[in-house]
Amino acid sequence: MLGITWAEASTRVSGTIEVRTRDTARHTWSTWLRLDGDSGEGERGASRGGTTPAWVGPSDGVQVRMSSGASRRLPEGLRLDMIDPGGTTSAMEPAGFLMDPVDPTGEADPTGPADATGTADATGPATTDAPADTASPDPSSTRTSGPSSGPTDSAEPTRTQTQPSTGSASPSPTVSAPDPASPTATVPPAPPSTAPRPPITSREGWGADESISPEEPGYLPGGRIKAVVLHHTATSNDYTCAEAPALIRAVYAYDVQQLTWKDIGYNFLVDKCGTIYEGRKGGVDRPVMGAHAYGFNSETTGIAVIGDYSGIAPSKEAMTSVARLAAWKLGQYGVDPTGTTTLTAGASGPNYFRQTWDAGTRMTLPVIHGHRDGYNTVCPGDAYYAMLPTVRAWAGGTVEGLKLDSVTGTGVSGTTVLTDTAVTVKWSASTPAALVRQYDVLVDGEVAATVAGTASSAEVNLAPGTHKVSVRGVHQSGRTAITEDVTVLADPAPALTPPAATTTPTAKATTPAATVSPTSPASPTAKATTPTPTASPTTKAPTPADTTPPVFSTQPNLALRTGTVSTTAVPLTLKWKATDTKELKEVRLTAPVARTYGPTVTSASLTAKSGVATTWRMTAYDRAGNARSASVSGTPVILQESAATRTGTWTSKSSSGYLGGKSYSSSTKSSSLTWTFTGRSAALVVSRAATSGQVYVYVDGKKTATVDLRTTTTKYRDAIWATTWTAAAKHTVKLVVVGTGGRPTVTTDGLVYLK
Repeated sequence: MLGITWAEASTRVSGTIEVRTRDTARHTWSTWLRLDGDSGEGERGASRGGTTPAWVGPSDGVQVRMSSGASRRLPEGLRLDMIDPGGTTSAMEPAGFLMDPVDPTGEADPTGPADATGTADATGPATTDAPADTASPDPSSTRTSGPSSGPTDSAEPTRTQTQPSTGSASPSPTVSAPDPASPTATVPPAPPSTAPRPPITSREGWGADESISPEEPGYLPGGRIKAVVLHHTATSNDYTCAEAPALIRAVYAYDVQQLTWKDIGYNFLVDKCGTIYEGRKGGVDRPVMGAHAYGFNSETTGIAVIGDYSGIAPSKEAMTSVARLAAWKLGQYGVDPTGTTTLTAGASGPNYFRQTWDAGTRMTLPVIHGHRDGYNTVCPGDAYYAMLPTVRAWAGGTVEGLKLDSVTGTGVSGTTVLTDTAVTVKWSASTPAALVRQYDVLVDGEVAATVAGTASSAEVNLAPGTHKVSVRGVHQSGRTAITEDVTVLADPAPALTPPAATTTPTAKATTPAATVSPTSPASPTAKATTPTPTASPTTKAPTPADTTPPVFSTQPNLALRTGTVSTTAVPLTLKWKATDTKELKEVRLTAPVARTYGPTVTSASLTAKSGVATTWRMTAYDRAGNARSASVSGTPVILQESAATRTGTWTSKSSSGYLGGKSYSSSTKSSSLTWTFTGRSAALVVSRAATSGQVYVYVDGKKTATVDLRTTTTKYRDAIWATTWTAAAKHTVKLVVVGTGGRPTVTTDGLVYLK
């Protein structure tokens, strides 16, 4: 692991800092890796600033290049810090230094190329140190300029710090001034939590060398955690989970021995396999003061996922562990993971979204938020930041995506089931099982069976007659979600045996699960294996007198809806209504995806690819096996903001988060964008943040809505407003900037219409 540090902890580098390394096995140079020029200034009293560290793996050569950026000056006391967390000593010494020409004032030429292959003193003349002058620095030769709250820089800022292991000495002694906001005299209690504690690997487990951070831990001044700040370490994703302890040891050494913090900055770390590690010492069950969110350390705990999640999201295993850990820590203090909280800024500053505040300002933030919400950093990466709503829901919401997949008895599946007295109920959910307390099978609203959160099926016995069956998921937070009811007709009469034997192949596959239930009074397996052919697998209860098929009293139709838009997933609502003269059994969506809906369901939230004509086919079935089909076709079309007629002042913005990579932004009141199209539904797509303003929406020249783009959680490609007409026709949709006081800016990302 390596990083670049400099003399002042508060110094920011506005230019670029890049490194590349030579692999010890292949002897080839890597591509240039850009380092974040600010480590986060996480520890009060730290004597050095620096970049985020980079894990580069086994290497025997390194090159660094950096430019000063807008400041026109490189920071003083530059040093390349290299760390080997494996405990072996290796002579890592610079081969030389190079700096671009400087003007007589000592300032680097801003017009010249920034291609230094090492570090240099920005205030002195250009120098080139020969290899013979690059001996490892001697700690005894370090000069100081008088008393200070922390160690001062070495007299030779261009020398490389060799750090062979987490326990090796460093020229910069690990001493930092006490944090006035973190008392250490009294150890606060470890309150019980409303959520279960996940497994946590101790500091001893990842090999922390306690000798390099002898200071006592500090604790939050209020004694309680109000929020969880999520981070990524910005190191490589190319590591095995067995290497995770080495990465943590390297981060620990960098924070303590190079940045001169008193301990590793994060309270907890999580690897991509979901293993949770104790970070800063003081007790995982206590409110330990970390150094992870400058200005907001005194009321928060920090969780970092090891890796760089700018372009890819963390693994489900990592996100599950983050959600479990956040729920447990917040549950100790009765804080809702899905809510918001008010934090008092301990220092002035801006965040990533250009929101600024002064020290002492009370800030409203999501209880679980990203580092960028409270500091000007890209952390925890764009892809991870977009997943924060999912982490919040997993930590403290209901059981997400819960649906009843099937109810099987004697081999008949569907939303209306004919059976004897035993049915097997199967369900699925998107919330990880580790966050689900239990599932309850409800029969006529009463609990008939309870199974663990890891289960996905259960068997229940029914009394003769008609029943309503559903599944309730109980999240570890206590919040519940319930599926739609399924009608089940239980009748143990022998006359039901012949139809029961006409099982479909799918039903046969599900019935073996019924044999494992100790509550089953009969053997469904024996029934399922009776090979009686059938001409119609949909015929469940033959009623020869009923030959009238169902009808679609409301033909299937499509409409755009709100939600996140992408070229492969435009949010749609499919609506219909089917009826039958006797009893409607179910409605099946057969294309482009397969879904089965109960007789009372009349709509579904779906997505479709943009620019692709898609036909949605549905078939309604009644209890007698009669069927009727219907379909609807539509093509979602994305119109970029550049396709609109513009008035006023608009600025083009570029980001991979926008549709097509660009968007338009305006803070000028009455600036407008107008789209004209032929279709039957439309939706406005915008980007939203806490500082976003409002827009007026005009449809065919008439003002129809005032839409507020403000949101506590930043969102990209968000369809925030939608409308639908009874038939396709030519329409115009116009967006007008309101010029909201204090937050006039709106950022649009186009319009979607349904052709």
